[in-house]
Amino acid sequence: MSYDEPLRLPAAAIPDDCRDWTAGRAAGWSAALPPRWTFLRVRRSIAGAVATLALCVGAWAAMLGGLWPFVAAGFAVYALWVLARPELVWAGAPALLLALAVQAPSQPWASTAVGALVVVASWAAVAVRLRARGAQLERALEAAGDGRTRVPDAAVPARRGRFLLALGLVVLGLCALAGATAGLWDSAGDRRGSWVMAFYLAGLGVTALTSAQLGRHRAAELRRAPVPVLRVLVRDDAQGTTEVYAADDFAASRPLFTVDLTSHDGEAEDEDGAEGVDGADPGADAAEEVAELERLLDAVDDDTAGPLREAVLFGAPFDGAEVVVLSADEDPDQPPLTEWSAGPVRPLSPSAGVRRGAREKAREEQHRQLAEQARESVVDRTPAPVRRWRAGWLDWVAAVLLVQWGGWLTWAGFTDAGLPSWKLGLVVALGIYGAVRVPVKLAWRITADRSGLWVTGLRGPRHVPWDDIRSVRRRSFELKLRWRDDDWSVAAPRWAWFERRRGLVHPYDALAAELSAMRRDPALRPTGESTAPERGRALWPLALVLALVWATVLVVWG
Repeated sequence: MSYDEPLRLPAAAIPDDCRDWTAGRAAGWSAALPPRWTFLRVRRSIAGAVATLALCVGAWAAMLGGLWPFVAAGFAVYALWVLARPELVWAGAPALLLALAVQAPSQPWASTAVGALVVVASWAAVAVRLRARGAQLERALEAAGDGRTRVPDAAVPARRGRFLLALGLVVLGLCALAGATAGLWDSAGDRRGSWVMAFYLAGLGVTALTSAQLGRHRAAELRRAPVPVLRVLVRDDAQGTTEVYAADDFAASRPLFTVDLTSHDGEAEDEDGAEGVDGADPGADAAEEVAELERLLDAVDDDTAGPLREAVLFGAPFDGAEVVVLSADEDPDQPPLTEWSAGPVRPLSPSAGVRRGAREKAREEQHRQLAEQARESVVDRTPAPVRRWRAGWLDWVAAVLLVQWGGWLTWAGFTDAGLPSWKLGLVVALGIYGAVRVPVKLAWRITADRSGLWVTGLRGPRHVPWDDIRSVRRRSFELKLRWRDDDWSVAAPRWAWFERRRGLVHPYDALAAELSAMRRDPALRPTGESTAPERGRALWPLALVLALVWATVLVVWG
């Protein structure tokens, strides 16, 4: 993909006195970034994994070592704050140190010292990171100069933070439920573990509510007065995150920062719920909304980076900032696209930006080669009336892992005599879930003929016409087929490093590439009509058998 000619933004959409944020000016901004050891940019998955590990260790210490549940959960929440929400560390670190000091007489001095050292060291790293934000802001203001203007749709109330607000309230409700049911556990250790979970959920709820308030406050600040503006280049990566480049980086060699954007923040809401603006037909509006949603889903499932586009950045960027981006739409017939940040600005150091760009280009090249190989294999193959794909050994391994996980969870938590009714209900629900998922993993089948695809399911094979197929993608461990108004997915183990090292192709990658080639080129599709036996059978009989086996095990066990 060439990025020499970015999509142009109309001259009328560019504010007066708006400077180009060139690579030279952006270099000073990048130089003001804090060191990597300040946890400047940590993946969400890593932050969640660290917090989960801290929660498990804390729960174990609370159940066996007598650590207060509040302190055990506090460490897990604090780890999440250090990596993902550093603004809250100023309140969390002193509170955690005070709790450690109060409980120190009842704990080994070594564990207390290690805990205090971790808190103080991480607090210092976060302090360096937050202090660097001032220098980033100063460099961004210098780059913008006197160019200031109001953001588009400044009069429309901000919708930032609504999702996090609802999520925080739900999590706090789960916290109350966990605390209220803590006394139902039989052993003292289980009760303490339940309180650890309750306090942890409370911390997550407070984190979500505070994040919602911070985001909403910063979004409102952008609307109150003219803000600095800079001309930049942007593009959406394969996951839908927006990458911001210097205005003269036409090769998209180094993104300066990334930010999650949404184009729905400035939409006016219909208060009466009847007709749209100026008496517009609500049915037509709904159809347009569905079409727009399909377009967005297609863009996300495309699995390739979008084109480079000219844009205007409203607001001075720094670590954690809120911004507005006015960019050229990918459809040249559409007006410029206004998007508000749905998450904070996440800067990239120069070296990290170069590595990210190199990885993106390598991934695009790998997908291009895989697509070419799939197309060549289809072209060179003798036209077949019907093509079929079915579960393989990796899917069987996934089914075995699922059964083992369910069996271990049941054995670990429900081996006590006199099983309460609520625990029995949980065991039954777990068995039903396994009875539904295991047949799909063991016996899924996709059949392609000239009319479309036939996808097996519990109630029987479903027909998907070729024109209704939206995408066939492998994402992480999952193979996902999406068509008009519905989708289907199955997951299997994958080790990307081993595949790259050995030059192997995951079966899901090969299947997705071949189906995508058939979807784009009708000449590559099968030529005949499939028969009922070729399309597979309903999977509900196997699910019923597994459910009966599970019920028999519970009766014998009970």
